[in-house]
Amino acid sequence: MAKNQEAVEQRRDTDALLSVLDAADRMPGATRLRARSYELLSLAPGSTVVDVGCGAGRAVAELAGRGVHAVGVDPDPWMLGAARERWSAAEFREAGAEDLPFADGSVRGYRADKVFHALREPGRAVVEARRVLCPGGRIVLVGQDWDALVIDSDDAALTRTIVHARADLLESPRAGRQYRNLLLDGGFDDVTVEVHTSVFTDPEMLSLLTRLAEPACTSGAIGRDRADEWLAEQRRRAQAGRFLVAVPFFVAAATARRC
Repeated sequence: MAKNQEAVEQRRDTDALLSVLDAADRMPGATRLRARSYELLSLAPGSTVVDVGCGAGRAVAELAGRGVHAVGVDPDPWMLGAARERWSAAEFREAGAEDLPFADGSVRGYRADKVFHALREPGRAVVEARRVLCPGGRIVLVGQDWDALVIDSDDAALTRTIVHARADLLESPRAGRQYRNLLLDGGFDDVTVEVHTSVFTDPEMLSLLTRLAEPACTSGAIGRDRADEWLAEQRRRAQAGRFLVAVPFFVAAATARRC
């Protein structure tokens, strides 16, 4: 019974996360950001490209549509189940970023989108990326800096508290600003970094703010009353067409050093 309940809760959590990710992925800015990441991979037709932390698999399907052998990797079996349901023709494997199921030098492209902030030691993932990439292969990292989220609110101090409290619960909330040094330390060449800011004004993104406020409340950083008041203000803003969230995304790219 306990296992069944745990499975139901896991499915509910996965579905809730998928709802947020789907809403974000549909935004024009997100579509452009994915396209930019594919461009930076310098895709060679027929080559193998791994999308690490692939989630529900949208990028894997889009990469395959560009003529490469795309493989999605994710440690979450529930996410992989959703990916296989959505993209039955695509290839997915269960694995973490620190232990990829590929031979040394067998991959031409490596992409990780919104992944490194969840890793305790992002440097280990970079070392693993370098292992599987062939000389001259390309790596592209995409992710937000969780301390840098911008949310319009009447209570700026409370908003900062919520944003920072949520960031502090993550393993590596500032990994995005560290991409360049991680890649340099990992032995990559031609390292470049861009910042693309996605602006969200659609009420559908209110669920994102709930996912910020609830953990901040549970951790004790703010009280239940203040969390409810903050979320109520954001709902009023959404109803009045005054809702705004801006998320800076770091995009880093590099080339695996040739022997």
